[in-house]
Amino acid sequence: MAAPAPSKNSRKALGRLSLPERTFVADALRAETVGGVLLLVAAIAALVWANTLSGSYESVSDFHIGPSALGLDLSIEHWAADGLLAVFFFVAGIELKRELVAGDLRDPKAAVLPVVAALCGMAVPALVYFLVNITGGGSLDGWAVPTATDIAFALAVLAVIGTSLPSSLRAFLLTLAVVDDLFAILIIAIFFTSDINFAALAGAVVGLGVFWLLLRKGVRGWYIYVPLALVIWGLMYNSGIHATIAGVAMGLMLRCTRRDGEEHSPGEHIEHLVRPFSAGLAVPLFALFSAGVAVSGSALTDVFTKPETLGVVLGLVVGKAVGIFGGTWLTARFTRASLSDELAWPDVFAVASLAGIGFTVSLLIGELAFTEDPLLTDEIKAAVLMGSLIAAVLSSVLLKLRNAKYRAVCADEERDDDLDGIPDIYEEDKPEYHLRMAEIYEKKAAEHRRLAEVTGGASDGSSRPA
Repeated sequence: MAAPAPSKNSRKALGRLSLPERTFVADALRAETVGGVLLLVAAIAALVWANTLSGSYESVSDFHIGPSALGLDLSIEHWAADGLLAVFFFVAGIELKRELVAGDLRDPKAAVLPVVAALCGMAVPALVYFLVNITGGGSLDGWAVPTATDIAFALAVLAVIGTSLPSSLRAFLLTLAVVDDLFAILIIAIFFTSDINFAALAGAVVGLGVFWLLLRKGVRGWYIYVPLALVIWGLMYNSGIHATIAGVAMGLMLRCTRRDGEEHSPGEHIEHLVRPFSAGLAVPLFALFSAGVAVSGSALTDVFTKPETLGVVLGLVVGKAVGIFGGTWLTARFTRASLSDELAWPDVFAVASLAGIGFTVSLLIGELAFTEDPLLTDEIKAAVLMGSLIAAVLSSVLLKLRNAKYRAVCADEERDDDLDGIPDIYEEDKPEYHLRMAEIYEKKAAEHRRLAEVTGGASDGSSRPA
């Protein structure tokens, strides 16, 4: 009996990307991968420095610099967390804006899967932390620590283990991280803001209004925007709201849609300029001055015995994997979307495990959550490092098991037999492609016929008697 025709309403979850989106994702992830490797190097350097020359590490981290009259006499560690990470969140704001107006998130049907997966991937780790600390009598202040995903560190792991993850899964991971960053920003703004200086906040809002107005008027010149951005950042910091919010707000104001005659939108252009600074300098320096925790046998044991640190580890390793996988499966189930033919559910679980690498934002939230307890702050940092390491190892094993399949999928995605610069998989429904391929095959067939005649003629000549 003939197989039933596919339903008109059937959809593919994690299906093939459009060519423009695939190109954008490839470029974005390439930069993030380089930044992730630098982030990994910085984290290792911080651990080595803190455990061999702890006195000098603490001296440099605690060294204060900045104008005290402006309320900006901060330690080096503080400048890295509040200043340099504002650049990271500025880029995150641009990414989010682009996804909302020009990327996958602009289509509600396409946005449902990564948004639900990201929300579940934040809610379940928080729930795991909550349950562990309710049971163990620990502090609930760190519930948000295991909710974040570090896309740069995750891509660094992919680069190190050399897996050929298909573009659809890479895009899924990137979109997850963008949504993750959005809700991490909201968590920081809502739950980690204490006393508010309304005068400074009003000044920051006015500055953002001027920033927006200049953008609307098409005013150009870094010498205008950079000083204005610094003023907005300083006012936001003094308002009591975490200063990284200023970076996000400015990133969201940039236009990320292209107009006639534009090769790139202003947002894309500025992101292209700022991303190397963010990924190559800002985030690695933050890691250098945040990841330096003393590692000893007793410290590692404490990670698995204290409820706060155990909650972070289990939240990252178990909560992230279960939350993202469960959210993806439930979304596909209730929207009646079938998984792409190229993928299997174990692939989704492997990527969900990879998202358990929560480094940059997790470290930041850990510092904010336990400001009054430096010892517990260091223990939470150690738990973030341990949880991220376990998640990295687990996901590496799972991804390696499927790497042969991934290589075949990537080879299909990259194949360009007609040599026109566009992968064949995007042209298979175009008559011009098939005409070009027919011409190529005809040339190859003619060449084979010529070689056959030459070979046949040589054989006839050699068989004649001397």
